[in-house]
Amino acid sequence: MTVLANPLPPSATYRPLPTLPFDVVKANDEAEKPRVMQDQQAVLNQRYDLSNNPIPGIMMSGGRKPVQGGVRVKLPPGITWDMLNSMSPDEIRQRGLLPPGFMPLPHVKQATGGQVIPNTQIDEIRTQEGRNLQRFDIDFDLPDTVTPEFPPPIFLSSHPELGDVSRGRLLTIKNYYEMMVGFITPVQIEG
Repeated sequence: MTVLANPLPPSATYRPLPTLPFDVVKANDEAEKPRVMQDQQAVLNQRYDLSNNPIPGIMMSGGRKPVQGGVRVKLPPGITWDMLNSMSPDEIRQRGLLPPGFMPLPHVKQATGGQVIPNTQIDEIRTQEGRNLQRFDIDFDLPDTVTPEFPPPIFLSSHPELGDVSRGRLLTIKNYYEMMVGFITPVQIEG
């Protein structure tokens, strides 16, 4: 379906959106999903080194996932970091040498947008709460090695001596009381 941008009449304040039945939209999105994900993977591979290269002995703040090492942005062919370092910003701009990895990364499905959640988080929410946050049109596009550790650690500024009070568990509406009682005040628990 193609929508052309015609000028709005002077009396109109918005353009009506074309609508299709949900089952048609869903079927179209599901059919497009492999191509959309392949295109996004090509963008990521062109811009970044996504290999698994953990720094030995260095873990994220929760201690459950290694920190990745090395520069991840790929340079244009024939260019080195030293070459870029010797150029002025204007020269880099004029020659078009700014690595694409420093440019904004498009949403996996830019026209639709919306939150895209990593599979590890989808699985944990499904286990704990029985909710399914999986999208039918796209999947999360970044490899697990370059995302923050999950569940995220929770450090309380009022009790830094406690360290990570999450103890490696995801804090949800169903378990927040048992996880936080004794660590925060009743007023904080009630929100």
